[in-house]
Amino acid sequence: MSLTQLNAISPIDGRYRNKTESLQNYFSEEALIKYRVQVEIEYFIALCEIPLPQLANFDGTKFEELRSIYRDFSAEDAQAIKEIEKTTNHDVKAVEYFIKQRFDALGLEDHKEFIHFGLTSQDINNTAIPLSIKEAMNDSYVPSYFEVFEKLKELAKEWENIPMLARTHGQPASPTRLGKEIDVFVERLKEQFNLLNDIPSAAKFGGATGNYNAHKVAYPNIDWKAFGSKFVQEKLGLYHSFPTTQIEHYDHMAALFDCLKRINTILIDLNRDVWTYISMDYFKQKIKKGEVGSSAMPHKVNPIDFENSEGNLGLANAIFEHLSAKLPISRLQRDLTDSTVLRNVGVPFAHTLVGFQSTLKGLNKLVLNQAKFEQDLEDNWAVVAEAIQTILRREGYPNPYEALKGLTRTNEKITQNSIADFIETLEVSDAIKTELKQITPANYTGV
Repeated sequence: MSLTQLNAISPIDGRYRNKTESLQNYFSEEALIKYRVQVEIEYFIALCEIPLPQLANFDGTKFEELRSIYRDFSAEDAQAIKEIEKTTNHDVKAVEYFIKQRFDALGLEDHKEFIHFGLTSQDINNTAIPLSIKEAMNDSYVPSYFEVFEKLKELAKEWENIPMLARTHGQPASPTRLGKEIDVFVERLKEQFNLLNDIPSAAKFGGATGNYNAHKVAYPNIDWKAFGSKFVQEKLGLYHSFPTTQIEHYDHMAALFDCLKRINTILIDLNRDVWTYISMDYFKQKIKKGEVGSSAMPHKVNPIDFENSEGNLGLANAIFEHLSAKLPISRLQRDLTDSTVLRNVGVPFAHTLVGFQSTLKGLNKLVLNQAKFEQDLEDNWAVVAEAIQTILRREGYPNPYEALKGLTRTNEKITQNSIADFIETLEVSDAIKTELKQITPANYTGV
């Protein structure tokens, strides 16, 4: 059976394929193979540039021809490597043999034993995977993140002067402004994104146990650590972790996943707040002709985009959590547990992109119901009690908190008139009474 969107097991490759397909260029099996080929080719070129004595006469004009092996990498090339792997039962060795075949075809067979020279498979995996994550972040994640971020900034500005009743513990509280409440999420996201930019894309490169043993025994006079750092940082644009065991320690990658998880958590918080505002009738939702909200109730317009986003971001976080907790742990100089879980690294990115797009879709459907905001404020005059008792404290009035508590902490409805009547009973100047009567739920919104 050929794989289609209808028979795929994962919704990432099925239902959500159109939202996640950009990630196939970074996290698919074919993409991983291509990144491995890229690292192997660039490593060979770097050896030529030292140059190693046996590569001193290598024709440098061939470098671009070699780079075309990964730049023009095709699905057929990936399949050829998978065929080799059926014999080797080792995925990185299959890549090495594939490149050697290409060297033969290019008439470079005399130099092919310097492909993968002195390396272990993790020198390839622990550079290829961080490189794929870095490029996926730049090309897919960051643009999608900024779509949501910029939309929130736009709404914060658009709604900056909309007063609203705050609810702490779900109960009416000192009023705020809708734009400010959205701006809280903008600032939280911005701070986490700044932290994200401080996390290096780290890679391991150092031979079988991280010490360049094979390199040094063959060429003892070369500074292999300096070579490795230059190769990783200048050729691949990554940060060189050193010293390491056979594998990258993944501490920086874990930090990345934890930060991505925090960004997702902030958006889950946003999704739940907006969902609640919709349930409170603060927002209507734009209706699309032909859509159905319920199979039984024709009137329903459900906040499904925010629900979809919450679910997908939660799933992403569960996997990010496992990756960040598991990857930094490896028995002695290495075990294979990192390899199998890293094959799932694209999964939380995919669920994250689905979540981002669903939140954005939901935000774009919101219609402000300003009358409901105004009505809620008018129905909750008790919230100005804080303002009144604070001014009374300023004036040295005796026990102002207790006086307002006696007025407001009852089951009777507090209205503009009852507040005004209470103010008249206060033994303060007419100027203070006038000041107090100017306070309303709609203008008591702070800075």
